Amino acid sequence: MTGKLYGTLGPACANTDTLRALLRAGMRGVRLNLSHGPLEERAPWLESLRRAETAEGVSCDLLIDLQGPELRVGALFAPLTLREGDTLTLGEAFPVPPILTGNLQDGDELLLDDGALSLRVLDARAMTCRVERGGVLRSRKSLAVAGRELPASALTEMDMENLSRAREYGVTALMQPFVRGADDLRAVRAALRETGAQELKIFAKIENMTGLHRLDEILPLADVVVIARGDLGNAMPLWELPRAQTLIASKCRAAKRPFMVSTQMLHSMHHAAVPTRAEVTDVY
Repeated sequence: MTGKLYGTLGPACANTDTLRALLRAGMRGVRLNLSHGPLEERAPWLESLRRAETAEGVSCDLLIDLQGPELRVGALFAPLTLREGDTLTLGEAFPVPPILTGNLQDGDELLLDDGALSLRVLDARAMTCRVERGGVLRSRKSLAVAGRELPASALTEMDMENLSRAREYGVTALMQPFVRGADDLRAVRAALRETGAQELKIFAKIENMTGLHRLDEILPLADVVVIARGDLGNAMPLWELPRAQTLIASKCRAAKRPFMVSTQMLHSMHHAAVPTRAEVTDVY
């Protein structure tokens, strides 16, 4: 099985010249994160992608990464600095999903922005927390309760709207976040039929312990499995993540199911011209 390089389409690369360079470098798939807004808002980015494809004489897969059951903080007026040791009240310091109310427990650890920031719940009823790992929090960053999963539907209203317009924008596949088992993928298949987008492939993202434990029932229903190391690394001690990644990859190979590895493959290159040796070894 040959590999394929995918890139995320975002503001730093959503111009034709940059996309042409990425295509020349071998990119043949593009991920569009729709956790922050609807598909139609990204129409200018997609127009740039189409111009780049035409100019280079190649075509790319277009994957839309849906909201799914993922939790995120709400919109902030400005980036918020959280300092270690400070106490705050969820919903007052920054907006949080309503599902947290009544579902938190004293002592829970809340991981923000893929675990870059951490809060400890002091009083679940009052929604007060202490900052244990501080930093700058920005709008719409991920939120997870370490070691626990909260009930949520597989698809949101915005997901359904995006699926209904997928064909119009040339989408070839969807990425379903936080797949928890076969029922989630059956719900997605039903939604594809309902919206007339049944030809889309499903990339099932394994990023929680339930999905990891139910991988055997997920494999037959997914077109591609995604080892999504960001939130998966929040769901377990970090030193267990390499073993989990290896396990998922080996099961996918045995089932002859294509898989993708994602999150922080070349993270240091946000600030450096070349990757680290550890990153190169990881990709290899």
